[in-house]
Amino acid sequence: MMRQQLGAWAEQQAAQVMQQQGFQLLASNYHSRYGELDLILVRELELVFVEVKARALTRYAQAIESVSRAKQAKMLKTAMCFIQKNPQFAHYYYRFDVICFDFKQQFAKTIQHDFSQYPYDLQWIENAFTFDQEFINL
Repeated sequence: MMRQQLGAWAEQQAAQVMQQQGFQLLASNYHSRYGELDLILVRELELVFVEVKARALTRYAQAIESVSRAKQAKMLKTAMCFIQKNPQFAHYYYRFDVICFDFKQQFAKTIQHDFSQYPYDLQWIENAFTFDQEFINL
């Protein structure tokens, strides 16, 4: 339950950050048979597909480290599905960003939280990854 709340909060915050930079939200939680894109935004002729990650304090890894090569391939294939279904974006410049929220503490799993009240690091990585032909065929 807490993980879903944290994820929804992070996606909402990421969308706000990008909208403050002039982006318009086209879709959130866009699904295809290949996977999901957390956010799809547009600004002028730039179409941005965003993966949002949030993590409470952990000794394992930061949020960015959970965006695996397999996840990147799923994002690409899902983005291609979006473009095929929305041909008005076929000539846009495409970009894949990752926005991460790393919190500095653990959260009780059974309590509803106002995550904005807790300290966190926000990391927005533009053009977080690119694709070559070999990668697309994974």
